[in-house]
Amino acid sequence: MSVEPVVAVIVVAAGSGTRLGGDLPKAFRPLAGRSILEHALHPVFEMRREAQVVVVAPEAFRGEAQTMLTHVAGAAQEYASVVVGGASRQESVAAGLGALLPSVRIVLVHDAARALTPVSLLDNVVDAVAANARGIVPGLAVTDTIKRVDSEEMVVETVDREELRAMQTPQGFPRHALDAAYARADSEYTDDAALFAAAGGSVALIPGDARAFKITTPWDLNRAEHLLRPSGTEGIRVGVGVDVHAYDDNQELWLAGLHWPGETGLAGHSDGDAVAHAMTDALLSAARLGDIGSMFGTDDPRFAQACGEVFLIATRERLIAAGFHIENVAVQVIGNSPRFSARRTEAEAVLSGLIGAPVSLSATTTDRLGFAGRGEGLTAIATASLRATTAG
Repeated sequence: MSVEPVVAVIVVAAGSGTRLGGDLPKAFRPLAGRSILEHALHPVFEMRREAQVVVVAPEAFRGEAQTMLTHVAGAAQEYASVVVGGASRQESVAAGLGALLPSVRIVLVHDAARALTPVSLLDNVVDAVAANARGIVPGLAVTDTIKRVDSEEMVVETVDREELRAMQTPQGFPRHALDAAYARADSEYTDDAALFAAAGGSVALIPGDARAFKITTPWDLNRAEHLLRPSGTEGIRVGVGVDVHAYDDNQELWLAGLHWPGETGLAGHSDGDAVAHAMTDALLSAARLGDIGSMFGTDDPRFAQACGEVFLIATRERLIAAGFHIENVAVQVIGNSPRFSARRTEAEAVLSGLIGAPVSLSATTTDRLGFAGRGEGLTAIATASLRATTAG
């Protein structure tokens, strides 16, 4: 029987990320072919010590967070779970603490927004907590000149920057002391170290890492993209997928991962989601892994009436196993109905969540020409871009 872990990492991914913009919570925004959360999780599962991993996610994105955690954890899923966060970061961390195993003695609290944090920093924090039995925070020296100002933005004095450090995560603590500090907390603190210190805990600093910067604004996201992107276009693959389905009055309409009540459905072996099927073909084509027919045969009863997300999730898993990251997918829908404009953003969010990369949708008609113009069916054309992470 395996020994339960003594280290736990709580990955806080429940923030809205309003300064970053967009419709998705920050941790679920795409970054270089994966979500920000997935990038943050990879080094956690590369730590020297086996750890219990608890992801704290918004309630509406708990399923997406579980899918991402499952993909990253692989065989190490026994001690990995997702819990729903609270209205504040502090409440979210408390929810994560409530999910810890009795065996845990050292707790790391880590922000998913620090997605490029190297595994060495996580290991260093664990080692420092184990050696010192106190709170440990990584920090960087402040290089800019710091001024203190008054309420009218007038400079009052220059602050000695030698005494200042910019705090990062993960922040590590002895489990029993952190539990006690959270039980006593009666106000909101900016980070866990402040809460821990307010409860009488001792906190020490270790060197941080410049790569552990926090993705807060679009500029930060762009910086992370450039750091993760290999130079040039080496490893880029592009694929195209096309799917056509006839309308079927006896079917409900599922398209672009959404249910469309009151609309005429599409005929097909599965749910007839032409957008999901075209995306699947485009992704497989880009990776040279065949097509939807070879991967999900129409004679296989397991896929009868299967929804489009089944194909997209399975395809993404296949691509990851083959050494590919999805960069983006664009889909053009050609048909008279349904009208996409009102639900385009919703559909893009759902599809982006399923493949962990940006998806853009557009729709047009054929001015009454051809089968689509006659209202007999619709066509979806998808173009997918992948980046190979292994030679091949």
